[in-house]
Amino acid sequence: MQATGNGHITRANVLVPKLRKIGFEVDVLLSGRERQKLFGLETFGHYRTRRGFSFVLDDGRVNALRTLCQSDVGRFIRDIKDLDVHNYDLVLTDFEPVTAWAAKTQGKKSIGIGHQYAFNYPVPKQPLYYGSKTIMKNFAPADVEIGLHWDAFGAPILPPIIASGLNYCAPRWKSYLVYLPFDDVPRVTEFLRRYPDYHFIYYASVSDQLEQENITIKPYSRTHFSQDLMSVEGVVCGAGFELPSEVLSLGKKLLVQPLAGQFEQLCNAQALTLLASAHVMHRFDDRVMKRFLRAPAPASIKYPDVAQALVEWLADGAREPISGLSKRLWTSAENNPNSVASRLGNAWAL
Repeated sequence: MQATGNGHITRANVLVPKLRKIGFEVDVLLSGRERQKLFGLETFGHYRTRRGFSFVLDDGRVNALRTLCQSDVGRFIRDIKDLDVHNYDLVLTDFEPVTAWAAKTQGKKSIGIGHQYAFNYPVPKQPLYYGSKTIMKNFAPADVEIGLHWDAFGAPILPPIIASGLNYCAPRWKSYLVYLPFDDVPRVTEFLRRYPDYHFIYYASVSDQLEQENITIKPYSRTHFSQDLMSVEGVVCGAGFELPSEVLSLGKKLLVQPLAGQFEQLCNAQALTLLASAHVMHRFDDRVMKRFLRAPAPASIKYPDVAQALVEWLADGAREPISGLSKRLWTSAENNPNSVASRLGNAWAL
């Protein structure tokens, strides 16, 4: 799996135990983040890491030139050649490029499961990002590519994979969770202090818990983060995929700030706006923040157990067409009144 964001790891934490329980032998490889910066991987047991690729950020914005200059293409090619996948029956990749390209170059069957594969279809996309579209198409290719999204958008796309144990509980009044890992901590705290009537639990790159007026700053912890997520009224976060999916499934208010210059997050913000599922701010904006804080809580969206469906689909030899699997799963989703799929006339088969 790709480890540049925690969403890929969260999905793998759901999928890997289910795969092993049903009888698969699973080896785990991650790339895109230094090994010492990884956390919450206890589920995997032994795992391997490779460098892969990651974005270079300047002041909360993707720096395309520095990203390109710091990419070690030679090492990436060596990692692909050195990864022998001949003895595996299947390579399953969540947009991880080393395993994807090792499978492709060695003629091994591969299946890609992840949010990025949804962009093969006419989901909401930002215009004029032609280079980003090309990179996303070729970054981690697979023989079968299964996209995940908040709506099918008239295509064979599956609902999000949600971690088990996320059940609604009564939130603490005026309490909000903040997760903006690509923003500068002092800048975030200065913004949050403008709302002294609210309490913010802010997860950031700190070594110990800190208290600053109406803000509790906590170090990254998957367990504590999940507990706090259950107890708050709403969440302020980037426009990734997995955390917003969890927020929507819990019926929490959602405010996203897409990472400037990051194609996927900008597209996600556009999709959330189309679905009327979140507030969006492209910079720290008091008008948007005030509307978000005063807004009522939405109804929770009950997504089906996509991970279990995928594991059973794999165990059955992946025989069912993805279009059929998609239709079956979306039919079982509950409280999805904002669906736009019925308005789109595209018919897809895969």
